Amino acid sequence: MASFSILSAAARRLEGKVALITGGASGIGECTARLFSKHGAKVMIADIQDDLGLSVCKDLDEKSVSFVHCDVTNETHVMNAVDAAVAQFGKLDIMYNNAGIVGLAKPNILDNDKDEFEKIIRVNLVGAFLGTKQAARVMIPNRRGTIITTASVCSTIGGVASHTYTSSKHGVAGLTKNVAVELGQHGIRVNCVSPYLVATPLAKDFYKLDDEGVYGVYSNLKGAVLRPEDVAQAALYLGSDDSMYVSGHNLIVDGGFTIVNPGFCMFEQST
Repeated sequence: MASFSILSAAARRLEGKVALITGGASGIGECTARLFSKHGAKVMIADIQDDLGLSVCKDLDEKSVSFVHCDVTNETHVMNAVDAAVAQFGKLDIMYNNAGIVGLAKPNILDNDKDEFEKIIRVNLVGAFLGTKQAARVMIPNRRGTIITTASVCSTIGGVASHTYTSSKHGVAGLTKNVAVELGQHGIRVNCVSPYLVATPLAKDFYKLDDEGVYGVYSNLKGAVLRPEDVAQAALYLGSDDSMYVSGHNLIVDGGFTIVNPGFCMFEQST
């Protein structure tokens, strides 16, 4: 895990804010928890991975970073996580619905079963809905706050992942837009961030790629590889006052992957 340098108080973009991050014990969520903490936020990590979550808290500052067990498909768990953040830190400014799963790579719809489809939808979409709902419960009275959800480039295009994962991420993008319209009336911003492939062990296993194969997928923006830190930086922007008039937006972090068809392009596309 790359470390972020200690920032001066003037440079800390989340000073005085409280954030709840689901799926914050590993991957993009952990990276975001570390970045938010460095930028002055008090952070509540919500995850089912208790040991990893507690380890992150211990590695940072246990006075300003805490952990709560949370299965995002369980509304009581999500409600308790929100209440724990408010009870410990006094308020909730940022809700980051980051928890998600990929599922199995089954390109043939005839091989896809209903239970697997519903499992992915429960975590990726229902989990985001519950996090958004419970965050709104405490943000509406304060008439302020920002809600962010991790979507994917699969929220805007087809053919990159399984039917169930792509469906769940399209749902996240739709939920984001709809809730942004409602909660904007209460001064609450709602956005999502859509990364391209981050070279995590889970992603490499899903796509059956080794290290060399992973780097080969970055076809448009040469010399750059998407890291968890890049997604965390996008979430930092959406959570900070730098984006105070940005709502209902799907921030795509893909190096231009989704804007070009390399098979039909007037510009030379190197491999």
